[in-house]
Amino acid sequence: MSDDPRDEIVEHLPALRAFALSLTRNGAVADDMVQDTLVKAWSKINTFEKGTNMRAWLFTILRNTYYSNRRKAGREVSDAEGIFTESLSEKPAHDGRLQMADFRRAFVKLTDEQREALILVGAQGFSYEDAAETCGVAVGTIKSRVNRARARLSELLHLEGEEGLEMTDQATMAVVSGGRPAAR
Repeated sequence: MSDDPRDEIVEHLPALRAFALSLTRNGAVADDMVQDTLVKAWSKINTFEKGTNMRAWLFTILRNTYYSNRRKAGREVSDAEGIFTESLSEKPAHDGRLQMADFRRAFVKLTDEQREALILVGAQGFSYEDAAETCGVAVGTIKSRVNRARARLSELLHLEGEEGLEMTDQATMAVVSGGRPAAR
């Protein structure tokens, strides 16, 4: 195994793309953001401290790129092609199960900060400490955002107790990966 941290960057590409896609909800924009992140990481690799969490470092760069792009773009319609709007017309099944369309509708109602925290902790498996470092906030702030995000999703989806906690993390992972939640 090489001592060059650049060799490790490739391992994190799928997670970076999933995180970018969850932030932007647009594949082309997400790919551009990941590319920008890789260029920045490559050019600043000398600032990476060996022995620290490469994934958290890359996610921090991606997150900062996202917010920089948002500030530059100002307020734009996030669903210009109507792709997201089309998914809203899907009728829920009558079997009582949580449908992904329902979850996606609820998920986009979360604040950016709540969505980001839930993705990092619930879907990507970051520790609260790593998520806090990635977002540049205190650990308690991340815990609060995750808790509020889960509570809000449970409220919007009419879930109760542990069912809400378990399902929100599974569905968040499914949204991030583009698949379906795991059956229990």
